[in-house]
Amino acid sequence: MPTASLSAALASSPPRSSLRATAALHAQLLWAEWRHHPWRQAAAVMAVALGVALAFAVQLINASALAEFTTAVHAASGAPDFSVRPRDGLLPEDLYARVAMAPGVAQASPVIDLAVGLRGADGQPHPAHLLGLDALVAPWISPGWLPQPEAVRASGTATADAAPAAPLSALDPDLVFVNASARALLGAADHAALQVDGRTQAFAIGGRIAADGPPLLVMDIAGAQTHFDRLGSLSRIDVRLAPGARQEAVMAALDAGPDVRAAAPDEAALRMARLSQSYRVNLSVLSLVALFTGGFLVFSVQSLAVAKRIPQLALLGVLGMSGRQRRTLVWADSLTVGAIGGVAGLALGTALAAAALRALGGDLGNGTLGDSAPRLQWSVLAALAYGALGIASAFAGGWWPARAAQGLAPAQSLKGLSSAGGDDWPAAAGLGLIALAGALALAPPWHAIPWGAYACVGVLLLGGISLVPQVVSLLLKGFRGASNPVAALAVSRAVDQRHTATAAVAGVVASLSLVVALTVMVTSFRDSLIVWLDDVLPADVYVRTPPGASEAPVFLPPAVLAAASGAGIRQARAERLVPITLAPDQPEAMLLVRDLAPDDALPSLPWIVAPDAAPASPSRASLLSVYPSEVLAALQHLKKGDVIDVPLPPPRASATSPARRTVATRAVVRGIWRDYARQQGALLMSRADWLRLTGDDRITGLALWLTHRDADDAAVTARLKSVVSPDSPIDVSTSGELRKISLRIFDRSFAVTRWLQGVALAIGLAGIAASFSAQVLARRREFGTLQHLGFTRRQVLTLMASEGALWSAVGAVLGLALGLAVSVVLVKIVNPQSFHWTMQMSVPPVTLLTLGLGVVLAGALTAWGSGHAAASRDVVRAVKEDW
Repeated sequence: MPTASLSAALASSPPRSSLRATAALHAQLLWAEWRHHPWRQAAAVMAVALGVALAFAVQLINASALAEFTTAVHAASGAPDFSVRPRDGLLPEDLYARVAMAPGVAQASPVIDLAVGLRGADGQPHPAHLLGLDALVAPWISPGWLPQPEAVRASGTATADAAPAAPLSALDPDLVFVNASARALLGAADHAALQVDGRTQAFAIGGRIAADGPPLLVMDIAGAQTHFDRLGSLSRIDVRLAPGARQEAVMAALDAGPDVRAAAPDEAALRMARLSQSYRVNLSVLSLVALFTGGFLVFSVQSLAVAKRIPQLALLGVLGMSGRQRRTLVWADSLTVGAIGGVAGLALGTALAAAALRALGGDLGNGTLGDSAPRLQWSVLAALAYGALGIASAFAGGWWPARAAQGLAPAQSLKGLSSAGGDDWPAAAGLGLIALAGALALAPPWHAIPWGAYACVGVLLLGGISLVPQVVSLLLKGFRGASNPVAALAVSRAVDQRHTATAAVAGVVASLSLVVALTVMVTSFRDSLIVWLDDVLPADVYVRTPPGASEAPVFLPPAVLAAASGAGIRQARAERLVPITLAPDQPEAMLLVRDLAPDDALPSLPWIVAPDAAPASPSRASLLSVYPSEVLAALQHLKKGDVIDVPLPPPRASATSPARRTVATRAVVRGIWRDYARQQGALLMSRADWLRLTGDDRITGLALWLTHRDADDAAVTARLKSVVSPDSPIDVSTSGELRKISLRIFDRSFAVTRWLQGVALAIGLAGIAASFSAQVLARRREFGTLQHLGFTRRQVLTLMASEGALWSAVGAVLGLALGLAVSVVLVKIVNPQSFHWTMQMSVPPVTLLTLGLGVVLAGALTAWGSGHAAASRDVVRAVKEDW
């Protein structure tokens, strides 16, 4: 701030000391600072805005996706007080009468709930839900399910000018009623083609229902039982309690046994929230690290601004401004930065969230929250919270510089005998913080969230940044006494003024640490995925149902099986995917039923705990052998040798029995394997055991080994595709194509980390620019003196570039070291505790070296550019300022 502006501000303030006068003076001083140094303040505002924007965008995306899923669950489950559900399989229909007559039950509604594939106007199957309901009872539970018949032509088309609809058409077993989402998929079609259990059936559309959410269809319960082989069975019974009745009392009076349980209506939403919790929390915490990094940039800007304004602050002190008022002045500047950055960040975050929901979907490509594009759910409370976080981060960044401004000795500072830099932090403090970070890393997770590991990352960054002066001294002391005077002066000043380096490179260290940690984490995961794909895709060609094509199982037709046994195929192994529930409070796991070659003593899988060739205990040799994935083993707390109950369907010969309950089969865990494909866990068993226990020989996939791969690959693939119907969800792909698809999905899932890296790099580069620009302005007299003593303009510029390169190099070294330490925490602690995935560390040396050199080059170029302003000033005027 120029002396003229300072004098004008002091002259315009009232002579008496009052709160209003002090506030007015602070406002004028702040306005003068922002007016004369807009770029320095803009860098701090940008850092806060980017941090708030990324964090708020992630929050909006998560909230929007969960709200969309919750809406879908409510649309399919209605609004009962609770539901009577089987622990596995289906309920016997005769239980309905007992529930309806139980004391305390006001209404009971039987439901058939099926996940179906709805063939849309595009000819492709889309996930949907079909509810079989008693139209005379269900609307009392959920009015949105009430069928609203429409006039139906002879062809089945529902139109306004057709014959009037029959009053009881809702009880017609051959009609379905659709909500708005299903109608949008069907277009103008007069029939709905539904795919269930591998069969496709078409039903006339009799009207609509008012339920919101994703595609939902309703039909008479008798029709659902008849058409979909559910005679004598129910999926659940929804219950509305009488006033004053309690769920526990109703279930006790019912006394239905251990195979029947009471379930909350939002149970599915809670399961999905729990499944996606780790992903959402990790994403939110990583996005907040960007805001944390922005706080360090505010610290850099404010520290150097205080250093530059020492004469002005000292003059204010001499004229009567107390140390507390000087501290308040700096705090007010920081709060202004936070407020402007917070508002800008909220606007930018809203735009980012809207764009991400359209481009990547509600799960940002991760697959945990569904692949739909939900509507943006903007929250005032969330906006206030994240805006406050932006202000808090800016205030925290200005805390220490404000304390330095308060502690200035005005008289000595006017004579140039005092500085705002202070002494170095003791090395013991930084080492103590690093030791504390190590202790926090060992803390167990709480509610499946590694809070200790997150705290470890923050404390580790604080400890590392506090050691910047010691690292500068350690790395540069050996270069003192260089023969080149410019180099010697650059090294000597960097060592002597090392306390200033903390302010200059704090933002660089924090941002580079985040970029390095995310780079190593993503590289480790991707390299581990490539190795895993090599293990789990040993065949040449795969026939399967693409993930997400339909929730209902799609079985391979006889024509595909016949084509898969023709010429050019050396070996074929079948696969069956069956969802199973091992714990009511957890999402469904996936049972993988696979052919194992007769000569295979052990399945070929990426083992974490390899099985023995023969069972260790003869008493367990007769038990079913199963192999859980590491995710399922962690969720169910399983280890090798444990005996568990696996719910399997009853033998197919009795599949039409009324109860149709699953059979709990005793099984022993033989080994544990790594699976990156199913976050809810998977359980592998031999298809021979499956056929022996269930008699169900239907399959959902095939793995094929070719006789001569190079020659037969295209021919066999073309033959298989020729027998697959164009509108069928069955896909034929080579192993190479599946690898490419998997890696493309992986890269899409981690697209958000590139946002984080880009924001962190932008903040770090802004920190370099702001830091060295401020230093140049603060050292004009020094540069003038050097030119007066004989330094050329080029030498001054070289000095500035050398100092920028030296301090940036220290920041790069420390940032790389801290980033590698943080990456170990992310790979070895956060991922196993959050997602129950383990992976091998992969450090990309070329990428990390490029990042480090880029930071050094950016620091040198920024300092060089900033030095032009200093070197071009008149030497006499610069020296005169020092008199």
